[in-house]
Amino acid sequence: MSGNPGGAAVVDGDVTTTPVDAHESFVRLEREIGLLLRRSRAISARLARELHPDLDGAAYGLLALLADAGPLRASDLVARLGLDKSTVSRQVSSLVALGLVDREADPADGRAQVLTPTAEGAARLARIQTARRERWEADLSGWPAEDVAVLGELLARLNRLGEAREAGAAPPA
Repeated sequence: MSGNPGGAAVVDGDVTTTPVDAHESFVRLEREIGLLLRRSRAISARLARELHPDLDGAAYGLLALLADAGPLRASDLVARLGLDKSTVSRQVSSLVALGLVDREADPADGRAQVLTPTAEGAARLARIQTARRERWEADLSGWPAEDVAVLGELLARLNRLGEAREAGAAPPA
């Protein structure tokens, strides 16, 4: 990342000039993303319980997406997250029952409903997100700010690729 000469590899913060084996790079990428996802699921479950003791970890992600991009239809959640309709329906019902999300008629199509976080849902989520950001800031305090920015951009590119794949579109450049 920062100070990374063209073609050099960064391993545990050290720059090496050894040529990078493409296959081994993908093996490591798969392993590290797998670990990140396992930790993310565990963290989401814990955060969901902090948000509300009866909330499932998967529903936390739906609430966060609604807060970031809402109002959305349930079908939008299905498309954006690549989940099946029954999972989204179950999670949305839970969020509504717990008073964290409201369903309202879609102004563009009265037959459909749009979902938005309630004031209580948004406030609880904001408190948890602030605590998470503070944790990231503490955990990465030794990293140069440009490395954090590069990591954020690379993750955004990876997320756009996943979104395009789920939508059946061509991958973004």
